[in-house]
Parts: sequence; C-alpha cells; structure tokens
Amino acid sequence: MKIAVVGATGMVGEVMLQVLTERNFPITELILVASEKSIGKEIEFKGKKYTVVGMQTAVDLKADIAIFSAGGSTSLEWAPKFAAAGTTVIDNSSAWRMDPTKKLVVPEINASDLTKEDKIIANPNCSTIQMVLVLNPLHKKYNIKRVVVSTYQSITGTGVKAVQQLENEYAGIQGEMAYKYPIHRNAIPQCDVFEENGYTKEEMKLVRETQKIMGDKSIAVTATAVRVPIVGGHSEAVNIAFSNDFDVNEIRTILHHTDGVVVQDNIDTFTYPMPIYAQGKDAVFVGRIRRDESQPNSLNLWIVADNLRKGAATNTVQIAEYLVKNKLV
Repeated sequence: MKIAVVGATGMVGEVMLQVLTERNFPITELILVASEKSIGKEIEFKGKKYTVVGMQTAVDLKADIAIFSAGGSTSLEWAPKFAAAGTTVIDNSSAWRMDPTKKLVVPEINASDLTKEDKIIANPNCSTIQMVLVLNPLHKKYNIKRVVVSTYQSITGTGVKAVQQLENEYAGIQGEMAYKYPIHRNAIPQCDVFEENGYTKEEMKLVRETQKIMGDKSIAVTATAVRVPIVGGHSEAVNIAFSNDFDVNEIRTILHHTDGVVVQDNIDTFTYPMPIYAQGKDAVFVGRIRRDESQPNSLNLWIVADNLRKGAATNTVQIAEYLVKNKLV
C-alpha cells in the first residue's frame, strides 16, 4: 500500500504514525504531507527518515489511501483532488461527516457499508466514537429512545496550543492562550464554537453523528461538552432511556463481548475507567454501570477513551485496515 498521511506534523498526525507502526500496517511507500511551512522537514518512521512534501506533490504521487488530519478547510479543498486522482481519503476532520453522500464510519459498527466507490470516508468526532461503540449493542438489544451525555474532554482535543497553555499555567508562565480562560484548576463549559441554538458544535456533533452512525434518527440525544485540565482522554457520563427493560448484569455481559470495549466495573475494588489509565490505549472503557432509579428502563454509565487514539488515529487506521482486507482499494 502506498499511504499518504496528511497533517503528519500535527498532534494527531504523530499519533497516526505511531498507530501505523504498532499495528504493522502494510506500507510499501509512505508519503508525509503537511502545510507549506513544514515542507522539507524530516520525520522518522520505522527507523527511516522521510521528507515532508506539499499537498499537490502528494496528489501527484497517487497514494492508494490518504489519511487526513489537517483541519476542515484543508480537507474540503484537497480531499476531492486526492479522490479525483484515484486515492481513497479517510478524513479526520468534521468537513464530510454530515454530508449525506459520505459514509461516517466506526469499523466495529458500520464498516460493512463501505464500497470501492467510497473515495472520501469520514472519521467521526472523538467523543462520538467512544459513546456509540457502547450504545450500539445496547440499542440492538433494548432500543434506545433517548441519550443524555455530559463530557469531560481532554485539552488534547484542542491541540498542541492547549497543551502548552496548561503547561504554562502549571509553571506560572504567561503565554499564548488556546482558551478564553485559564484551564488549570478550571472546567470550561464550551468545546468549539456556539451554534444558533445555544449548543456548541461539539455538542451537536454528538447528536447528529450518533444518529447517522447508528442509522436511526429517532434516537434523541442531548449533550453538554466540558473542557477539563486532563491530558489522557475524554470521559463521558451517559444516561440512556430504553424502550424495553433490562438486567444490569446482562448489560455488562453484552458490553464485555463487544469488540473494542473493555468493562471496568467493580465498585468493591474501586474499579472504574479513568483517563489516567486510558491514555495510550486503543480500547473504549466503560464502568459505573447502574440503573437510573428515577426513570423506568433507564441506565447510567461512564465511558472513557484516549481521544487521540480510538477517538482519532486508531479508528482511522482501522478503517484503512478494513479497506485493505476487503480489497476496497
């Protein structure tokens, strides 16, 4: 496989290269792509140094798969050019997610929808991926009516600038601000910009993307997304209302047998998911599984995952692996 990584010098791009290495993805030729200011920079991959090239050069090299993690505007401009050259694009931005002509894919849920004709494939939002991986098997069994989710999101979701802001604040240094407010010893109830309805884009991604991935617009979702001074990953408190009643132990069993999900749920030993343990791992961790005693057929649980891995890089590479395995590229 001739593989292009677009946005190779960014935070997610670096993790993408790490995941490609760890999973021993079959690469015969690697093309590292970034913005003009990074052209000519050298990056090491599997002991070999590669020189970063520009977008048009990468298009002309006609990769089999291009993994994009370079922002929405870049993707809108360049993904169609790669696709026109015969390259299959897997895009990590929000640019194509809600386009009705594009597939929005979590491999464990809907990779089977992909065909050779899908030349631009959307990778979902990080907070959506970890939630739907848990919701999907429960929806099949009990039929979800409504989801109420509150997120506690890592600063790494914002990028390097946010990590630097937190490190500066730890050290008492005045520096460039990624947020309008300090993040150290704080929680900011705003992830991304506000939409006209008073919700942020991040909150509405959880609504719209969940319905699209799970193929059911009847699932009602409402969200509050909060940025917290955490590096390891995103956490979510999720309340689910089902059409049908359930047994909590059966819920645990279903999730235990769900690909990509690890159940950590034993209050006797204080075992539950936390970002400090999720960091650097590909699984989605779920715990604090308990009946909501205030409403019939309702459940509370807690979901944690590394947003740079399963929430971004790993999910993207898994899509690429599916394409290769099923000869769709």
